[in-house]
Amino acid sequence: MRADAQRNTEKLRAAAAELFQERGLKVPLKEIARRAGVSHGTLYNLFGTREALIDEVVTGLAADRLDEAADHALSFEDPREGFAYYIEKVCELQATDPAVADVVSGRYPAAECLMAICGRAQDAATRIIERAQLAGAIRPDFTSEDLLLFFGTNALLARAVADTAPDAWRRQVAFLLEGLDTEPAQGALPVAPLTPQQVYDVMGRLAGTP
Repeated sequence: MRADAQRNTEKLRAAAAELFQERGLKVPLKEIARRAGVSHGTLYNLFGTREALIDEVVTGLAADRLDEAADHALSFEDPREGFAYYIEKVCELQATDPAVADVVSGRYPAAECLMAICGRAQDAATRIIERAQLAGAIRPDFTSEDLLLFFGTNALLARAVADTAPDAWRRQVAFLLEGLDTEPAQGALPVAPLTPQQVYDVMGRLAGTP
């Protein structure tokens, strides 16, 4: 690779990493090129597709964060605490890092490295769930697919209320964890519910309306 092409590649990687983390993986490629100070054509010449750029830029950071969450969850002596930690940590990542939220969703099947991370995260989630079930700490009929669906809805909620109620996800996690407990604690919830207007706004955003 020529020196100028190498410089442009590094500028595009840096710009993509910033914008993906700010706005998620759907950010227009033209905006990435603009922030990098190169032409749209240069981006396509160097990376070809959005999925190739995602694999180049995002998967390393996402893998590190998701692997760390799973490893730490499995290190807990109490399987129930490890299970709760994992769900809370992934939901927190979804709420604070739009790129990780999109990675967890697995919505870019042509990004091979990203999909490998998704598969590894799914395997780790299965181990974390089964460990808690073997200890009798959570319902035996809860599956990793159930958890993936919950993460998907949490990502939508977190994005919809990011500016108005950034901690709303904590309440939903509390309901999930207590609902899965074999002996619910009936403790106080971590945050208050959304207001009627916030709920109305969220439903509009999820439906794609202004």
